[in-house]
Amino acid sequence: MTRWLVLLALVAAPALGDGSLPPSPYANRQLANPSQEAEAQALMEELRCLVCQGQSIADSNAELAGDMRALVRQRIAAGEKPEAVRSWLIGRYGDWVSYRPPFEPLTWPLWGAPLLLLAAGVLLLRKRLVRRRR
Repeated sequence: MTRWLVLLALVAAPALGDGSLPPSPYANRQLANPSQEAEAQALMEELRCLVCQGQSIADSNAELAGDMRALVRQRIAAGEKPEAVRSWLIGRYGDWVSYRPPFEPLTWPLWGAPLLLLAAGVLLLRKRLVRRRR
């Protein structure tokens, strides 16, 4: 009996992960001004969801992503430029929130890792091809 309760608790735990508050008004509703909405959409595509990590906040259904979408839309509707909103979010959450991290010594591994992995892959492929020819 207790095994079933533990199993039920484990299965039901993700359902308790979301909050009970309603989403922010601009989380899923577009701005009335089409040019502002276009700016907001472009910015939301460049920002990483902190919960999903592999999706932008524009694509994510996570509660935090909805809050971030609402925040982006509210700030752009208030007249802020997208780059100022992006800078504010980077200041709050760090460079990792952006799909376009700045090129500085701290982020060099982010920029260099793909090149190193590509070079390692080419070397491994070359080594295998040389072995096959023998």
